[in-house]
Amino acid sequence: MTAPPPLARLLIVGVGLIGGSLARALRRAGFAGEIIGCGRSLTHLERAVELGVIDQATTDLAAAAAEADGIVLCVPVLAIEAVLRELAPHLRHDAIITDVGSTKGSVVAAARAVFGTLPANFVPGHPIAGTERNGVEASFAELFDGRRVILTPEPETGGAALERVRELWQACGADVVEMSAEHHDQVLAETSHLPHVLAYTLVDNLARKAERREIFRYAAGGFRDFTRIASSDPAMWRDICLANRAALGEALRDFRADLDRIITAVEQGDESTLIDRFSRAKTARDRFTREEP
Repeated sequence: MTAPPPLARLLIVGVGLIGGSLARALRRAGFAGEIIGCGRSLTHLERAVELGVIDQATTDLAAAAAEADGIVLCVPVLAIEAVLRELAPHLRHDAIITDVGSTKGSVVAAARAVFGTLPANFVPGHPIAGTERNGVEASFAELFDGRRVILTPEPETGGAALERVRELWQACGADVVEMSAEHHDQVLAETSHLPHVLAYTLVDNLARKAERREIFRYAAGGFRDFTRIASSDPAMWRDICLANRAALGEALRDFRADLDRIITAVEQGDESTLIDRFSRAKTARDRFTREEP
């Protein structure tokens, strides 16, 4: 891991699982600056201070922004535009801004709506890391170790800002890659957003059945593994689905077509289709797990 970038005062807006883990990871890496946590709940932020995650807690976003030379937005994607509007009049001209949102097209659009163009110091980002838990108590310094962080710079993005954000995530143990916001949203719709929707939908479907208690009582490990992510924050995932509705809608329709083909194969006793599908899936899954970093 490289040394953290030389920021004197880092502002984290939203000190939950991701924001808290970022602060912990930077401390582990030797970050010597001050970490300020900002959010709506002072009680929650004071708990983060007690845990040693942040140095200061404040609900005054404007005042905190005026003093920060680095800002990380760890708020729901649909809240980013409102936060940027509140920040905009108070930003230092040299302040580096980034975010952790699971959709990037909506974040870029929000920044353009507020500033007219994407500021050179704004670097959209997304750490591909997390758990089904939330809140600062769930945060831990190792969350980003060996995980990918995707940065989606736009033509306006300055090279110096991009490098500083890259160094920040590398200091947290992450592998940093770049791609366009559009490509990011397409990839994540299929690999992250679709699985979450499927897990939520399966659990909700079973929970509405008359025999639901028996269903959950006898659920095996496969059910727990597949549906673990249905314990994630519903409001956060509602926002992600809405912010990436175009790409996610396409992924859902494509999956529905495949599901229809499986339904037909099951109803018709089509052994060949079932074994072909299952074998291809097993081969792909096994290969993927072997190649994971």
